[in-house]
Amino acid sequence: MRILAIETSCDETGIAILNFQGSLEEGFSFSIEANLLASQIETHRPYGGVVPGLARREHERNLPMLFRELEAKSFKLEPDIVAVTVGPGLSPCLWGGITFAEEIHGKHFSKAKLVGANHLEGHLYSFLLAENADVSVFPAIHLLVSGGHTMLILMRSLVDWDVLGETRDDAVGEAFDKVARLLELPYPGGPEIEKLAGKRMIGIRRKSFEFPAPMLHSGDYNFSYSGLKTAVLYYLRNNPRAKKPAVARAFQEAAFAPLVAKVKRATEEYGAKSIMLSGGVAANRVLQEKLRVLGHPFFVAPLKYNTDNAVIIALAASVNQISGKEYRLEAQPNLSL
Repeated sequence: MRILAIETSCDETGIAILNFQGSLEEGFSFSIEANLLASQIETHRPYGGVVPGLARREHERNLPMLFRELEAKSFKLEPDIVAVTVGPGLSPCLWGGITFAEEIHGKHFSKAKLVGANHLEGHLYSFLLAENADVSVFPAIHLLVSGGHTMLILMRSLVDWDVLGETRDDAVGEAFDKVARLLELPYPGGPEIEKLAGKRMIGIRRKSFEFPAPMLHSGDYNFSYSGLKTAVLYYLRNNPRAKKPAVARAFQEAAFAPLVAKVKRATEEYGAKSIMLSGGVAANRVLQEKLRVLGHPFFVAPLKYNTDNAVIIALAASVNQISGKEYRLEAQPNLSL
């Protein structure tokens, strides 16, 4: 089964080809034949965040170019399935991808099946791309952290899961972007804060001050980041000479503390055999290490598969095909797991 997948949920334009063989019952294997990505970071950086209308325009410009690049590389463009992200995401961006998928399906691949895919399921299955990937590690506790989502998930199998908790307001990745703006760092904020937080400062103690970790002792598995962002805002207003690396480090520690604590508690409560991490914030090395030292087998995809890409969309579509799951072929901005 060959899948040509398209991803346009936010500000990354992706096209990938995945060859998937097997079944849930007897096991499966897959190989990545192509993975093309056009980033819009430089386009949106002057605005400090993603502009939906501008993002759709860039998707409409990038998709034909990426498709021509596939053709130029002489790939065997005869997919059994054409998959496209239908949600969640920015509605204009989702429609840009869906329209293009319908266009190439009608012109080139009318014999293939055209299907929708859930972007969050793509992140959920990204652990299969880890070097130590293992499908016999369930039940697992999966932490999905990105610019739009913060979710703690109990995975009993590839197709059976429950969301234990999620953010009540800002996602952790969104908080990183907002705090980065307060610190006058460029977009996207996550990598910039991680880099600044790791900077050595002469004469400054490693833990010079702390921000309160939000919902650390809430007793549930939910999260909240709007208050932490506000705490950083007021601190910077009241301390105009504050050392930015120290602020970045204190923010990052406070942001990760409830994530790590609740992952640890969930693994104990549900007898989890492993811990999984996905989403754009999964690229943060500090967070990876904090979860890795909890002592359970730990799975996270390589950096290029943490952020939005079409390979994970192809994986989601593949698992859906062998499990009989389908999504409507229309933009669903608020689609969840």
